[in-house]
Order: sequence, then structure tokens, then C-alpha cells
Amino acid sequence: MAQVCACGEYFEVNDEGELCLVPGTMGPRQVVTFGSPGTFQFEKADYPWLARVRAHVQAGGGGSAGADSDPAEAIFRPGGAGGGYSMSLIEASLLGAVETVVVGAGGAGGNGNNPGVAGGGSSFGGLVTATGGDGGSAGMTTGTGATTASGVAGPFGGAGTIAMGGGAGEGAIRLSGTSGLAGMGGASHLGHGGYGRATNGVGGTSRGWGGGAGGAVSINGTAQPGTDGGNGLVFIELYG
Repeated sequence: MAQVCACGEYFEVNDEGELCLVPGTMGPRQVVTFGSPGTFQFEKADYPWLARVRAHVQAGGGGSAGADSDPAEAIFRPGGAGGGYSMSLIEASLLGAVETVVVGAGGAGGNGNNPGVAGGGSSFGGLVTATGGDGGSAGMTTGTGATTASGVAGPFGGAGTIAMGGGAGEGAIRLSGTSGLAGMGGASHLGHGGYGRATNGVGGTSRGWGGGAGGAVSINGTAQPGTDGGNGLVFIELYG
């Protein structure tokens, strides 16, 4: 009579006499991604085989300020800060039946001479959280003289096994009424900040997720809006 042997580390016989995989030994099985800003629900019952999750949480980046100089003068704006990032590996037994997922939006760019808006925080329940990056400041006034504008500090880390703040938004410098350099946006763990420009125009756009917006430049009375920061992202690796 033929016999089949199975490793007891990975297989077990259930009450019905069926040979089954031991829960928690199957490894990664699925990735659930929440890629748009908003509030969502993760329901554990949808994955009856679930043993643990690895939750990655990226917050939104800050928007940059608008710039509206007087004729024959200039304004150069700092960049917005990048959003924070956190990650945790969590046993399924520690999850609630439903965990709320929040994906933070990138902060809006300012109009006129108004500052940028901070990016929204992201979270996976109360277990993993990340803080959004601050918006770029609007402290530099119109003029022709050499001056600087301080950058924007990155946010502190949130909650998680790994929890880190985002990158600082770079400061800006004006050399004259026609030349200078706007600040780059701060980087995030999952994105790059917008570029720092030296010519008249809107702030640089971030790439990826959670980067801060680059600063705008207004020369000779041409108003330029700030740019929105990068949206956040939450993705969850599911292990069986």
C-alpha cells in the first residue's frame, strides 16, 4: 500500500481528516492597495486564511505657496515638506474585525501670496500612522534685494515598527529682481519632491507618492500659483 508523508511544520490533519496547510506558513498571498485619497474599510473576514499583514502607510506631501510679485520685482518660494511613512508587521489576531484605512491627500498649492496647505495624514486603523508634510511658506515679500526664505521642516514620525518623518522643503533665495532659486520639495519614502526652479512659473510637481511640491517663482508682476503636494498611499501585504 502506498503511503504519503507530509511535513508537520507545514501540514496538519483537521477534524474532518483533511490534510491542510498550517495557518501562517503560506507566505505572501495578496497585496491590497488604497491609492486614492479618502477613507476606506479593511475587513478581516474577507480573507479567512489571513495570518498576518504588513501595512505600509505613506502620508501626503505639502503644497507650495503662491507667488505674486510687483512689477520689476520678484518672489521665490520654498518647497513643501514630504509626508511621513510608517510600516508594521501585525498578526491577524491583533486586528479588529474592520480596520479603517485613511489615505491623505497632497496639500493644495497656495494662490496669490498665500502659503501651501499641509498634506493629509495616512493610517491603517490606529496601528500604523504617518503625518503629512507641511505646506511651503509665503514669508518672502516682493522686492529686488538679495534675501532668503527658510525651508519647511519635515514632519515627525508617526506610529509603527518603522516610523519616519518626511523630508524638509528646501529654502529659497533671491539675488535680484530677476534672478534667484525656488526651493525643492521634500522627499518622502515613496516619492520625490518637486524641482526647484529659477525661472518664472509654477512650483515643480512631485513624483511617486507623498513628495512635497517645489516652490513657485514670480518675476515682474506675473502671478504664479503654488503646486499641490503628492498624494499619500496605503498598501497592505497579506500573508497566509
